[in-house]
Amino acid sequence: MVGAGLGGLAAAIRLACAGRQVTLLERDEVPGGRAGRLHRDGFAFDTGPSVLTMPHLVGELFELAGERMADHLQLERLDPAYRAQFHDGSQLLVRGSVEAMRDEVAAVCGPAEADRFVRFADHLRRLYEAEYDHFIDTNFDSVLGLARPVVMARLLRLGGFRRLHRLVASHLRDWRLIRLFTFQAMYAGMSPYEALGVYAVIAYMDAVAGVYFPAGGIFSVSRVLADLAVRCGVELRLGADVERVEIAGGRATGVRTLAGDVVPADHVVLNPDLPVAYEQLLGARYTPRRIARLRYSPSCVVVHLGLSGPLKDAAHHNIHFAAGYRESFDDLLAGRTQRDPSWFLTVPTVGDPAMAPHGGSVGFYLLPAPNLHGDAIDWDVQGPAELVSALRRIEQAGYGTPDVVTAEVVTPADWRRAGMAAGTPFAASHHFAQTGPFRPRNVASTVDGVVFTGSGTVPGVGVPMVLVSGKLAAERVLQARTPGSRAR
Repeated sequence: MVGAGLGGLAAAIRLACAGRQVTLLERDEVPGGRAGRLHRDGFAFDTGPSVLTMPHLVGELFELAGERMADHLQLERLDPAYRAQFHDGSQLLVRGSVEAMRDEVAAVCGPAEADRFVRFADHLRRLYEAEYDHFIDTNFDSVLGLARPVVMARLLRLGGFRRLHRLVASHLRDWRLIRLFTFQAMYAGMSPYEALGVYAVIAYMDAVAGVYFPAGGIFSVSRVLADLAVRCGVELRLGADVERVEIAGGRATGVRTLAGDVVPADHVVLNPDLPVAYEQLLGARYTPRRIARLRYSPSCVVVHLGLSGPLKDAAHHNIHFAAGYRESFDDLLAGRTQRDPSWFLTVPTVGDPAMAPHGGSVGFYLLPAPNLHGDAIDWDVQGPAELVSALRRIEQAGYGTPDVVTAEVVTPADWRRAGMAAGTPFAASHHFAQTGPFRPRNVASTVDGVVFTGSGTVPGVGVPMVLVSGKLAAERVLQARTPGSRAR
């Protein structure tokens, strides 16, 4: 296996628990991939995801090994999960339960809207249940995999094939709530005005099922899963950069590292971003033409901030919505920087002060940005200006003047250097022609024995989806017609 991101770790654990011999090669000195760790001047920064939902998917991996997640990972359900700030000065707290959120909506938007919210939350739950087994947690071998009349009829009835914004607006009236339950379309690389209603399940995971924080940050999930993998018998090699997949007679036979070592394998599971895995590890000869035509999600600028003191009135997660909500999506999807930006601020030291030196705090500022297929921007020149802009926005939003000890700016150019196609950590977008059975498959069509995991394949983007992708990849290996005993 190549890549100890969350998808690779999930696949490795499942294969090892099924009795397969697994060697997992990771180029970095720490596991986690995008969910990695950066240390600067005593501050600990999560390098990728900042939100954890559906933690039971992590728990399943411990259960497979006969262990309890609670013995290794300390989780807190956040309440509030988010503080949403709007351009008119109003705010909404996304509370930690439907009941508490009903009271919040009643106080801010009125009792009638609170009643509508409760009905909408139930609708999201039913939509999630309708699509999880048949649309998310499934391997598609053809478009016929969608042709299940009962499932399709239920999704149609629940509005899964309506536009997301229209679906949400049919249940809620307050514009702030509508934005709160549609902005997640950005994670899927789409505008809520074009995304299908099935992607309302992201809002369900985010704002109904609950947002959790692991002590030590999201990297703690990577760390405990890597430790679990080793206890399950996985041979984990850190600092092992893979040069290419070895192929003979149209079948993968192992991988070759940059150090010149050849690791033989019956199946090769690739966790790097799927288009980059094709390009760099399999090569042009084995890359389907369709991969070159993929459309990609917008990217983002991230600014990691190590601060000497707290940020005033900051919640753990803070969303600042643009006045021109639709226009911000239009800009990003047209490959332009946002004229009136929405932005996001996570302060993980609200949940775990130990991630900073005594009295300090950590800030994770995220600004959606065009990917590298958009406007020609010299991000290496623009990077320092993004730090200045981030500090200005944070101060103007009322958090006080940040006293910066250390900072690190990550731009689309940096994401590309880290191995992400088009310079986006959000992978190929989820428009209809790239979702479900139309998304790049998790088995290579040109080389036998190669399986993919991660956000570039099914089911898609986000920590829960990537963990599911590890399950689906493991199933591919275990169900192969000529299964071997080793997965590298």
